[in-house]
Amino acid sequence: MFAYILRRLWQMLPTMLGVVLLVFLLFNWVGGDPAYILAGKMSNAESIANIRAQLGVDQPYYVQLWIFVKQIVTFDFGQSWATGETVSHIIGSRLGPSLTVLLPLTILETFFGIALALAIAFVRGSLTDRAVMVACTVGMSISILVYIIVFQYGFAYKLGLFPVQGWGEGFWENLLRYSTLPILIGLAVSIAPTLRLYRTFVLDEVNQDYVRTARAKGLPERRIMWVHVLRNASIPIITHVMSNLPALLIGAFLLERFFGIPGIGREVILAVERSDFPVIKAITVYVAAATMVFNLLTDLMYQAVDPRVQLK
Repeated sequence: MFAYILRRLWQMLPTMLGVVLLVFLLFNWVGGDPAYILAGKMSNAESIANIRAQLGVDQPYYVQLWIFVKQIVTFDFGQSWATGETVSHIIGSRLGPSLTVLLPLTILETFFGIALALAIAFVRGSLTDRAVMVACTVGMSISILVYIIVFQYGFAYKLGLFPVQGWGEGFWENLLRYSTLPILIGLAVSIAPTLRLYRTFVLDEVNQDYVRTARAKGLPERRIMWVHVLRNASIPIITHVMSNLPALLIGAFLLERFFGIPGIGREVILAVERSDFPVIKAITVYVAAATMVFNLLTDLMYQAVDPRVQLK
């Protein structure tokens, strides 16, 4: 397994190099001259030249690319153009709030998705099964903005169970008070597509030969579903969960924006609005790296779930 991990890490280098080149080309050729953005409308040629020299954008492209590579390796992307904070401090301080919301949301979504999918598989083809699928279709048709407005109005404004917005200093305060409502909204939005997907995974396994053999041996249906079927259906479930984890950091920007959560997603939106290129470049590169790492972890989890999987 160690040799497999080393080989996969080595194979990540060309992919990471491609990501770095793509980001570099997009921000240097398509993104325009950052000196004009920083100088503002009331600027002159001398101030623009000074800013270009400070940023290093007056250097040849190969020199700028080398500077960009060094920034990635040293985790030092300089300072934000909008706030003056170091980019590393921005990412480090915004990562915690995002994970406080997204990790419990992912755990709850996966748990309820699996449990409900197995429960629906017990009554597959029945009126209950069809009614649940219709409800999932309706739930998927409703925009997340509707969920946010309704939940904020009902649970926060009318009932006063949760704060409408805000973020505290302590972990447990944030987890149990400020992030509870965003987690409930995220769960309400994601459970319908997750249930439909996991139901498909489970039903694909229900009709396999090993399930018929287990039934012929007299095993109870509950054991067949929760042990044999779930174990084989867990491989595509793991793929779905692990592939979505890096994207969740960016995809939760609506929740973070509406609830005032100082997370990565909200920071990306603010950086785009301000044309804050150092922050955008750093988050883009690190999300790409996290995606490749999570793909490796997914392959390792395959073998942990099913020993028949061989890592070659």
